[in-house]
Amino acid sequence: MPDKEEKQSRLTTVNKDIAMDDIEKKLQTLLDYWIEHSNEHENEFRDWADKAASSSGEVAQQLQKAASRMAAASDELIKAKQALSKSKGRH
Repeated sequence: MPDKEEKQSRLTTVNKDIAMDDIEKKLQTLLDYWIEHSNEHENEFRDWADKAASSSGEVAQQLQKAASRMAAASDELIKAKQALSKSKGRH
């Protein structure tokens, strides 16, 4: 029969697993939202770059740079989502 310390250790492990599941679920939701939101911003920046191009090439160029960086951020978020999916299988 397990002693008190061993029981406590098992409970702590179970609680950590539950907490990790909660974190992973929350992260999944957040990553989906962040990816979508970043894509929306990227598209909006590109739209405004097109509108600004006739009056200010420099503004348009900076907005295109911002859009490209937003796309890169989205790519990193997608990689994080993929890594999260892989890590779920390891528990």
